[in-house]
Amino acid sequence: MSNRLHLTRLPLAFLTAALTIELLDELVDGVTGAAWPLLRQDLALSYTEVGLLLGVPALLANVIEPVFGLLADAGRRRAVVLGGGVAFAVSLALYAVAGNFWSLLAASVLFYPASGAFVSLTQAALMDAEPSRRENNMARWTLAGSVGNVVGPLLIGLAVTLGLGWRPVFALLAALTVGALALAWRSREVLAGGRADEGLDWRTSLGEAWAALRRGEVRASLTLLECSNLLLDVFRGFLALYFVDAVGASPAVASLAVAVLTGVGLVGDALVVPLLERVPGAWYVRWSAGVAALVFPAFLLVPSVPVKLVLLGVLGLLTAGWYAVLQARLYGSLPERSGTVMALGSVAGLAGGAVLPLLGLVAERFGIEAAMWLLLAGPLALVVGVRGRR
Repeated sequence: MSNRLHLTRLPLAFLTAALTIELLDELVDGVTGAAWPLLRQDLALSYTEVGLLLGVPALLANVIEPVFGLLADAGRRRAVVLGGGVAFAVSLALYAVAGNFWSLLAASVLFYPASGAFVSLTQAALMDAEPSRRENNMARWTLAGSVGNVVGPLLIGLAVTLGLGWRPVFALLAALTVGALALAWRSREVLAGGRADEGLDWRTSLGEAWAALRRGEVRASLTLLECSNLLLDVFRGFLALYFVDAVGASPAVASLAVAVLTGVGLVGDALVVPLLERVPGAWYVRWSAGVAALVFPAFLLVPSVPVKLVLLGVLGLLTAGWYAVLQARLYGSLPERSGTVMALGSVAGLAGGAVLPLLGLVAERFGIEAAMWLLLAGPLALVVGVRGRR
């Protein structure tokens, strides 16, 4: 009963719109990841072109997205979100009709910043709409994304089984975006937030962002988010290679390992939603990070593949909720400056992106197992750095 009452504090239309937008964004991520072999074959892409498609749009987005955040804090969040939704739908339609590398690159270059405007600023609006329950609503947001990430590859698999190929899937996602955009339009007043009529300009927002970055609490929150990502996206990105190159497992077993981590992580995200109704988020992150700091070395040291898979599932449960709690705490450190949070997060993402090439160099010189040991810094940093608010 209490959870139902908590949900009614937000307008139902807006909550539905926000969670649908995050679900859709992660659906696209899951679909795109699973469709790369099909895209490479049908469009005759080289590995160099695949690397450019993955790297260039993401880099450009990290440069552009801080501007969206500053515009949002200048009172233009609603326009940026809705405009981003239109660009999001158009980019997916361009994916569906792409015929070569250049057209696919154009779709990607449009999609990445569109996702920042449409999805990230919707998250910001969700955090502003109910400040006292940021951790709980971030947990719901993360759960919606986890569902999309799991279902996305299944959509590609179903389309291939039916002989449809990958293009109809992207066309379907474009159509679903139009529906999500309609839901967002119904909630445009909530999207606007409390600064829509303040008449601020982007220079003022830029000054506020610089002042925020000078605060130790904000820098610590950004750092902890990047540290948590070592056992989240970074670990997941290297996992299949680790199983093949270090463990000596087959590609099929490596795929199973990724599925275990993703699937159990979805269960963990579902369990975190009611858990955060009962325990403080900071306590949960420190406790789970402490246990993860013990389980992760065991995962690396144990020789048995079945035991590794079991420990991998335990890690999936332990790391669930880290992003939700830490991102909510970052929003809490900058109340009514959610666009600034997005801008600073993009800047921190540029710095955090340097971790991947560094790990690649370590793996190249000393082996991938040595690179994996460096990821232990993530949970250790959370144990030391996460503190409850006074």
